[in-house]
Amino acid sequence: MTTHHTTASIVLTERDNERLSMLAASQDGPFIEISRILAQELDRALIVEPAKIPPNVVTMNSRVTVRDEVTGKTRVFTLVYPGQEDISIGNLSILTPAGAALIGLIEGETLSWITRDGQTKELTVVEILYQPEANGRFDL
Repeated sequence: MTTHHTTASIVLTERDNERLSMLAASQDGPFIEISRILAQELDRALIVEPAKIPPNVVTMNSRVTVRDEVTGKTRVFTLVYPGQEDISIGNLSILTPAGAALIGLIEGETLSWITRDGQTKELTVVEILYQPEANGRFDL
């Protein structure tokens, strides 16, 4: 699985960067490849104070509407930490190709990756329905 983005910086809060850096460094086994992808995303990040993150940026625990560019279907996801994922209710783990690619994107940006079976997937961030920092939640 290969995740593709533009090479432009993504924006992360200091807290997300710290927690995700530790998470990426601690993974092994089946999560080693996605941890490498997450670490690459973190390496290109512009880090800001939580109160200064723009409200149109995907942060951890953000709820976002995305559009599948192949099928045209939209879905709503909340980007969560491992252990909180439950795709049946829309909780998407950061330790998935889509989750790792979503962090730090802004509304309107598209992420793409190639699945293990060689299919190209593309999702566009249509709208951020909830961002913790924009709602004064700096503890999530």
